[in-house]
Amino acid sequence: MTDDPFVTHRSLLFTVAYEMLGSAADAEDVVQETWLRWADLGEDARAEVRDARAYLVRITTRQALNRLRTLARRREEYVGEWLPEPLLTSPDVAEDVELAESVSFAMLTVLETLGPTERAVFVLREVFDTPYDEIAAAVGKSPAAVRQIAHRSREHVDARRPRRQVSRAEQAEVVERFLAAVRAGDLDGLLRVLAPDVVVVADGGGVVSAALRPISGAERVATFLSMLAATVTDFTTAPMSLNGGPAARVDLSGELNTAMSLVIEDGRISRIYAVRNPHKMSRLDEETTLRR
Repeated sequence: MTDDPFVTHRSLLFTVAYEMLGSAADAEDVVQETWLRWADLGEDARAEVRDARAYLVRITTRQALNRLRTLARRREEYVGEWLPEPLLTSPDVAEDVELAESVSFAMLTVLETLGPTERAVFVLREVFDTPYDEIAAAVGKSPAAVRQIAHRSREHVDARRPRRQVSRAEQAEVVERFLAAVRAGDLDGLLRVLAPDVVVVADGGGVVSAALRPISGAERVATFLSMLAATVTDFTTAPMSLNGGPAARVDLSGELNTAMSLVIEDGRISRIYAVRNPHKMSRLDEETTLRR
């Protein structure tokens, strides 16, 4: 008995849906909807599908597009800044540079600035190298239109994506210096590890306290972070890997309080994405498998 193509490609389908939606919970729902449509075909019809991978990606893309359009209003009404749902990832994700960049917080926040169709086209073409005719079938456009959308979305993303990050060893060293300075409330240490134009974006979702707008500039960010050690005593920090990149967690009284995704450029932290909304941290207990 051969493996069911859905089972074989499940991690790929989740990755496609997650990159389009930025939400693991919604991506799981899309994958479940894909499974239901696949199962409804019946065994004989499934056996006649020539390219099951392409067929399943097409269903997933259509379902994700439908969900993305319905989520637009919910995100407009979101309290404060909206950030993606972080995923705890294994070292093999970081080793695939293109995959790690595509699921990074920096990239997902850029993708949020695209329209639903543009986002779908970009993800399928740039991340998964899907042929234009297959993308056209998934998004309901002609191949020629898809080529134009792909070109525009690529230019849009290229203009906003961060510069290439340093090596993983350098990232680990920067993260450790950053966390040591946070633990000690070391203002000078923080200023040395933060880029002059560093930005902190926090997401509390109106559930817990968080800055409603980004905090910009090394002095403001360093002052803000150094206050943590001065005002909170029972907290710990630890490095981790989120979405294939450098990150850290802050635990308060033994409970996860904040998950921070860090963008490191030229040996300094240039952006901090701090997720505090507890509804978005349900997948940080075990690694999520991502595939291209």
